Amino acid sequence: MRQALSGILSKSSSSLKMIMILALAMTFVVADAASSMAARSAAIVIDAKTGKVLYSSNADGRRYPASLTKMMTLYLAFEAMANGKISKNSRVVFSANAAAEPPTKLGVRRGGAITVETAILSMVTKSANDSATALGELLGGNEANFAHMMTAKARALGMKGTVFRNAHGLPNPGQFTTARDMAVLGIALREHFPQYYGYFSQRSFLYGRKRINGHNRLLGRIKGVDGIKTGYTRASGYNLVSSVDDGDRRIVAVIIGGKSGGSRDNQMAALINTYMPKASSRGSGMLIAKAGGGNPITALTKVFLPKRDAPMPDSRPDDDAPDGDAIASLVEETEPAVEETIPVVQTRPVSQTKKVNTVATADDVATARVAAAYAEPAAVDPVNTASVPSGWAVQVASSPKQSEAQALLDETSKQAPSILADATGFTVAFEKDGVTYYRARFGFGSKSAAWKACNALKKKKIECYAVQQ
Repeated sequence: MRQALSGILSKSSSSLKMIMILALAMTFVVADAASSMAARSAAIVIDAKTGKVLYSSNADGRRYPASLTKMMTLYLAFEAMANGKISKNSRVVFSANAAAEPPTKLGVRRGGAITVETAILSMVTKSANDSATALGELLGGNEANFAHMMTAKARALGMKGTVFRNAHGLPNPGQFTTARDMAVLGIALREHFPQYYGYFSQRSFLYGRKRINGHNRLLGRIKGVDGIKTGYTRASGYNLVSSVDDGDRRIVAVIIGGKSGGSRDNQMAALINTYMPKASSRGSGMLIAKAGGGNPITALTKVFLPKRDAPMPDSRPDDDAPDGDAIASLVEETEPAVEETIPVVQTRPVSQTKKVNTVATADDVATARVAAAYAEPAAVDPVNTASVPSGWAVQVASSPKQSEAQALLDETSKQAPSILADATGFTVAFEKDGVTYYRARFGFGSKSAAWKACNALKKKKIECYAVQQ
């Protein structure tokens, strides 16, 4: 009995020692991994007058942009404003999709509306996800189309390592960027839209009766800092793009993957203090060429967008706990909705569609009024809407409901997969005699490609016509 008990105790002691050894080994492994991940944050500092790279660390490594994504959303909004497509007083209507975005958000309910300027201010200060989605839907018709526009614009600006899948930066495994690309975008925002760049210096703004404070703690803390954007998700870590101008010198600095808000800010302050004196006081002219022309959606589909979600970024921060900004966003009081009544329109059927007796929902109508990104000239469809660059398209149907138009696109794609392999399907809203309809179209890069595709569709008994957008 004693021998048996002694054997058991001996085995137990041996097992306990093994557990302790394994636990100790795991401690070193975890510490090692944390150290490795911390070392793989990405950063870059660029002289914004000469384009010279003053500092670089993993600048081309793939990372999640988080709310830095909103910089591109704002770029496209500024572009639309500069081109007269929208104004700062244009209405941004919140669809059910936009209203349902998680915090941080402004809290406008479905069918409610704010001005473009309020949307911009809420994005640069509060980093409002719902405002970003609503603004993207205003400019692109729907979130998917707008994401294509964002990625196409990134390519046109020279951002080779970036793909966007949404307007706000909430987690999506197929959405990624690099520190270098974000620096390019930061420079482009200031160079291309100096008339709107002042929005990035806003530390707070008044929304209703409540003052909303911004997340960028370096504004007012570091001399010369005049923007641009913060960002955070668990997968990305703590991100920051800063523009600094002391009157003679100008730099743009980017940090992606900081371990905490405080350490990110301290690291940025150190980069600014170290490299601002090394920037040139000379240099003029634009570093980033203005992008224009072509149809970004069509051009992008085949070449740039991956067929599958891209690999995960190289690193993940070991500190998942949000800083004060992120915590505040979870407990902040929801803002009162700014509502605007949207008339419910009784629709009626048009040619090329089955007769459908239905009533459009408020957000369908609201989105339609601003989503005619590919509408024909006003002489055909008299409605004032936002627009995107021109191109050629093949229209296969139109419908009084956006969901039906999308269903027709899906059905046509299944019927003619080889013909439409390189085309992008999208819906276009237009208004006639006070009634909103939706076209179902496929985008092509040239007139010949559109005509060729339409002729091939007709051979399959699919009615269509080619149109320049």
